[in-house]
Amino acid sequence: MAKSVKPRPYHAPRRAEAAARTRRTIAEAADRLFAEHGYNAVTMAQIAAEAGVAADTVYAAIGPKPVLFRLLIERAISGEDDAVTPLERDYVRAMRSEPDARAKLAIYARAVRLIQARLAPLFLALQSAASSEPELAALWREISERRAANMRLLAADLATSGLLRADLSIDEAADIIWSMNAAEYYDLLVHQRGWLPERFEAWLVDAWQRLLLRDSASQ
Repeated sequence: MAKSVKPRPYHAPRRAEAAARTRRTIAEAADRLFAEHGYNAVTMAQIAAEAGVAADTVYAAIGPKPVLFRLLIERAISGEDDAVTPLERDYVRAMRSEPDARAKLAIYARAVRLIQARLAPLFLALQSAASSEPELAALWREISERRAANMRLLAADLATSGLLRADLSIDEAADIIWSMNAAEYYDLLVHQRGWLPERFEAWLVDAWQRLLLRDSASQ
């Protein structure tokens, strides 16, 4: 009787790693193309060629163009290959554990600088394409509303420190932060006016502390 041959073990981790590398390569290629040419001018075939894969691979690994673009936005915000919830982000944890309001704003200003270096070109492409692409219009609203809600949480956190200016409501403080952490604001100063990203970060820290917090001399 012939001896049965045991099947080789299936190395799922190896396959998962290869799939993750493929997704990363496609995402990085798409990121470059969208940032340079905008959303509408870039085709899935161009993304596949830039990534060195077949077009079918792009669809199988990530999905159609709007899904791919959403992934890029979430990657830019999270700083990871996949979306990370706000509470899982290192800078959010650091801010929540920091009792000093001025230090909280310094941590967040650095995070904004690092995020917008990745996000601003994509977000401006999203803004441009949203008028003609319903899925991207929905993504634009979702990201903007999510950012506004998160800024209200930050403003409420600042209020608990007792250092928020007495003439500012939590909603007003949130709107100030929301307007100044926007991709458009980063683009104006860094890309259009030539500020160094580090100068932008320092400006945010100084401006937010002056605009939002009580003068230490009045405490």
